[in-house]
This record gives sequence, structure tokens and C-alpha cells, in this order.
Amino acid sequence: MTAHMIADPAATASAVFPAAPGWDALSAALTAEVPAIADRDDLLVTIAPGAGQGAPACFLPATATIEVDGTHLHPVDPATATPHRMSDRKRYAPTWGALTHECAHSKHTAWLAAVPADADPGAVEAALLLEEPRIERAQIHRRPDDRHWLRACVKTIVTGGMKLDDPAFAPKMTPRDAAHTAALFLGRTDGGILTRAETAPVADVVEAVLGKLTLAKLRAVWHQAFRTADDDTAVMLELGRRWCEIIGPDPDTTPLHLADPSAAPDPSGSPSPSPLADAIGKALRKVTRAVARAKLPEDPAEIAARTKAADAAAAKKASDAARTVFSMVGGPQDGTTETTGTRPPTTDERTAARVLGRALTTAGVRDRVATKTTSTIPPGRLRMRGALAREAQLAAGAMPTAEPFTRTTRTPVPTPPLRLGIACDVSGSMGSFAKPVASTAWILANAATQSPVPADTATVIFGHHVRPITRPGTTPAAVTEFATRDNWEAIDTAIDALDGALGLSSPGAARLLVIVSDGDFRPGPRQNGQQLLDRLRATGCAVLWITPDVMWRNPMTGATVHVMTDPTTTAQAVGRAATAALRATR
Repeated sequence: MTAHMIADPAATASAVFPAAPGWDALSAALTAEVPAIADRDDLLVTIAPGAGQGAPACFLPATATIEVDGTHLHPVDPATATPHRMSDRKRYAPTWGALTHECAHSKHTAWLAAVPADADPGAVEAALLLEEPRIERAQIHRRPDDRHWLRACVKTIVTGGMKLDDPAFAPKMTPRDAAHTAALFLGRTDGGILTRAETAPVADVVEAVLGKLTLAKLRAVWHQAFRTADDDTAVMLELGRRWCEIIGPDPDTTPLHLADPSAAPDPSGSPSPSPLADAIGKALRKVTRAVARAKLPEDPAEIAARTKAADAAAAKKASDAARTVFSMVGGPQDGTTETTGTRPPTTDERTAARVLGRALTTAGVRDRVATKTTSTIPPGRLRMRGALAREAQLAAGAMPTAEPFTRTTRTPVPTPPLRLGIACDVSGSMGSFAKPVASTAWILANAATQSPVPADTATVIFGHHVRPITRPGTTPAAVTEFATRDNWEAIDTAIDALDGALGLSSPGAARLLVIVSDGDFRPGPRQNGQQLLDRLRATGCAVLWITPDVMWRNPMTGATVHVMTDPTTTAQAVGRAATAALRATR
């Protein structure tokens, strides 16, 4: 593994000359991101081809600089990289993981600065080896989402400098190479970066080379490193010394007995890589596949931005639909979706509107708010703990501050205004219910205006088109009757139009959407309408679905359903259903 923790205090930054534009801007962008990752604001990042001091990335404590070799960014153009967006980091996940790894060094490898000049070089080297899994474990304890990026750079960081396909440079079946591999792979497994299933091939070969007892001793060393403070130089050097003692004085030339004869070096001198190199390759391929399948950690800022953009687009779409439907007299003039005339309301319909209006008066009422207060004197419930505390304060000659009495005050919440949108289905399947639908629409619109609660209503019919029956701010004097000859149900446009006209998706009022339909829709409008209905409910708008009493009724999911019989005699039932729908949104 090529060194990427440069401990030399005299080390200077690499002299790099970017061959393409964009590297300086990307370096500045990465510099802006590392304070949150490293929990320090004095770091400078340089990314360019040739940076990294010969490693994929490195950290220079003397200059508080992180260098990243831009070669590993290929094929991503540095000018297109936007690292402030978490979703963009997926394009260069290994590079971002290498940066995260060096940030972990900058935060947690504090002990290195106090290493004495006469320290045993072997112990320092072993301590730096133990530092690799230690700092990554510490990093994910601070920032759990960084695990994804640290896993993505395992091949780059762990095997940087290893040539697994070249027998001359690949790890050999020696105790030193086996111990080195154990620290990098099994240490990361115990640290929570990798999984046991991913490193199982490495574990088997390492145990075959070292034996169970030696591997257990090495595991105990890196577990103690996990518990070591970032600035405890003495303990880290002692762990490095113990590591060297466990491996032995001359591990490179003294292989231990192999438990698995098939894992022994080929005596014929075949140039094939060792079983240890093969095991490392298998583990890396498992990790790479798992990282590719893993769900990318989502940035809350990006989620909020997407939500805001989606809300803005939905609001514009609703506003455009409302302008199209309500701004033109009678709506679009082509196609069907037509009214057949008006008639005066009957006495029963007027009575039903008054009854429903009284029900809507309290439909949006919220429960009283309960507030607990304490007091030094009654009324209220006496708390013995408070009383004893007060007696103790008096006995000690102190000013009594304990308040032993508690009482609950319930404050009524002002009744919010009401916004009521009504959408009536006039497709062919509603033919035998045209009159009840017209009656229901008039009763609902008039009930809202007869309620003492400030109300704003609008009514539309939907079929092939969406046409307005009543506009916001108006009360229908007559019952408008409809033709039901359409072979389409533009429920999605109807919902958008009412939302745009009344602000059904905006807070500040009790909002109720009433849909009068059997729900026998085509797949496209139904799917779009369900999405809009779900959005309204998520914003706190109640949805009441009034459906005819037929076998094929199919209301949308999430609505409060009321089966319509005679609209003039079920006003109270509709009122109860409206109240239930409004309260379901609290």
C-alpha cells in the first residue's frame, strides 16, 4: 500500500500542472466541502493529475493539505463536477471516498504529531497500519453516512500500490503480508466498514497463513486501537510494538506452516498470483458490487430543494388549470361536458342546505389546547414533591421558589375559515344519477355560504372537459343540471382547477375537496388524480368522496367515502362525513 499519510514535517505540496481546465475550480469546491466532513475549517484541498505524493490521495499535516490524484476522477470532466450535490458524488464515488478517508486522518490522526524522533520505525509503521481501520471507524461514528463513500474507495485506498495481477508485487503467503491484509480488511470489518460476507475469502486465507491464535492476538490489538484516543501517542506506539512482536522478527523470510496445503506457494515457481492476492481480489469484487447496488445517502438539502421545486411546479400547474377553467365564460366551447339548464331549488334542497350549513359550522373546529401551569397557591392539584421542596426551602431560610400546585387550562382554538371545492362527474356511467348529482352540488355550495364560518366555494363538472358551475365568491341561486354523455373523466384537471382557484393545498383554512362520482375512471386520469389527491391530503386538505349506491363504485384511496341515496334527506350524514374527513387531516 502506497503511503498516504505523510508524517514528514518538511513535506511540501506536490507541484502539479493541470492539463485541462476545471481542476482549480474543483479544488476550491472540495475545499468548501471538507470542513463538515473533517470537523475543521483550516484544510486546503488540491485535486489534479499527479497530486497525492504517489498515492490516490494523501494528507500532509504540516500544511493542513489534502491532495487527491485527479487521474482517478476519469472519465468525469472536472469542469462538470458539483460536489456540493450529494447525488453528483456518485459519479466519482472512489475519489470522494478517498477525500473522506483523508478527512478522517485530518480529524483523528492527532497522535502522529507527538511521535518522538527516536521512536522505533517498525512500531510507527505498524501503528500507521492500525490507524487505517481506526480512523474510518471513528469517522462513521461521527458521520454514519460516510460509510458508503469509505466503502466505495476500498479498492483505491486499501490496494493502492498493490498489483494483484503481478506476482512480483502482489501480497505473498507470508505472515507479514497476511497480517498487513488482516489489518486492512478484517480490521475494517470489525470497524463496521466492510461485512464479514465480503471479507470471508480474505479471512480464510489469512487464518491459514497465521493460524487462529496469532490472528486472534492481532485482532485484539486493532480492537484496542479502536478504543484509543486520537491524541494518545504512547498507546498507539505501544500497539505498534506489540504488533511487531506478534508477527515475529523476520516475517518476510520465515513463512509459517500453512493449514491449507492448497494455499501453499507453487514450488515450480509458477508466476501466478498467490492465494492471498486472489482472496483480496474476490473481496474487492464483492465490495464493488455491493456499493453499486447500495442506495445513495440522500442530502436533506437536495430533498428539500426537490420538494420545493415539485411544489412550485404543482402550484403553477394548478394555477394554469384554474385560469383555463374559470377565466373563460362557460369554459372551453368544444366537445361535450355540457349543462342542460337550471331550475329553482326545491324546499327539501333548501332545508338540506341549512342543515348541512350548521354541520359545516363546526366541521373545522379544532380541539381545545390544554396548557399546564404551576402555582404557589391553589386552585390546582397539590404535588407532594413540590410541597416538600417548598417546606425544605422555608426550613433552610431560603426564599421559597417551589410551586406545588398544578392546573390545566384548556383554551378554545378559533374556528378556521373554510375552503370547499366540489367536483361532479358527468361521464356516461353517471347517467342515472345526473339529478341527484346536480342536487348534491347545489346543496353543498349553498351550505358552505349559509355557515357563519367564512367560506369560499367553487364547483366544477368534469367529463371530457372541466367546466365551472360556480366560481369562487359566488353562490348558486339555481340548481344547474348536467348532461352525462361523456366517455372520459378529467378528474385530474378538475382537482387542479379547484386547487388553483381555492388554494386547497395552501394552509390557513379548513380545506375540503368533495368529489361526487362512482369512480369508474380510465387508468390515465385515475393515476394522475390519485397523485393529486395524495398531494392534497399530505398538505392537510380533507377529501370527501360521495358515490352513488352502485356495485361498481370505486373511490380513490385515502378519501372519506359516503354512499349517496337521496341528497335531500342525507344532509346530516354528509355533514358527519365532512366533519370526519376534516378531522382525519389533523
